[in-house]
Amino acid sequence: MTELYINIFINVLQQFLFFAFRSIISYMIAKIEGIVWDTNNKFLTVGVGGIGFKVFATAETKEVAQKGNKISLFTHLVVREDALDLYGFFTEEELQFFEMLISISGIGPKTALNVLNISSVTALKRAISTGDTSHLTKVSGIGKKIAEKMVLELKDKINITSDENDITFRDEIDAVEGLKALGYTQKDARDALSNIDRKITKTGERIKAALKILGK
Repeated sequence: MTELYINIFINVLQQFLFFAFRSIISYMIAKIEGIVWDTNNKFLTVGVGGIGFKVFATAETKEVAQKGNKISLFTHLVVREDALDLYGFFTEEELQFFEMLISISGIGPKTALNVLNISSVTALKRAISTGDTSHLTKVSGIGKKIAEKMVLELKDKINITSDENDITFRDEIDAVEGLKALGYTQKDARDALSNIDRKITKTGERIKAALKILGK
């Protein structure tokens, strides 16, 4: 009986140490700067001081990252029992939204990345603030219940200005897809759209205005 209690105590202690270690180490790598050694459909390999770090990132980040170029990413380290997975983002806004997503039960880091792949953080926040789950449910791993849970848990945590709320989630996605069809990258499309007059709300007009910026 004594041996049984000892084994239970050791098991509980191991679990405690693991979760304590996970909480501490997850904040140890806040940012990474280095050279892109390699990139593929799943992750980037970033070289820092002769060590290659595997960094999972959004499609847009991987699209922009060029082998041999310098890169700087804000990071979140996901600690599991069998792995340490590093996720990287160009902006703190992306990182913060990613962390908000994975705080929701049922949404893991890979699913959170898939959510970030469908649109800009601003557009995603707008969709959540208005309860628009139509595009969210198209993301792999996001069903109707999880999408509704996202809206319920995050709606009061995000800030959207009245100007940002004038353009719908669908409009934003349609405009980005329209520019991508014309040969522009997702990042270039989003950057151009973010710089046009917020009073321009129709998709066609937004694409024209973005093309003027991209053509400069």
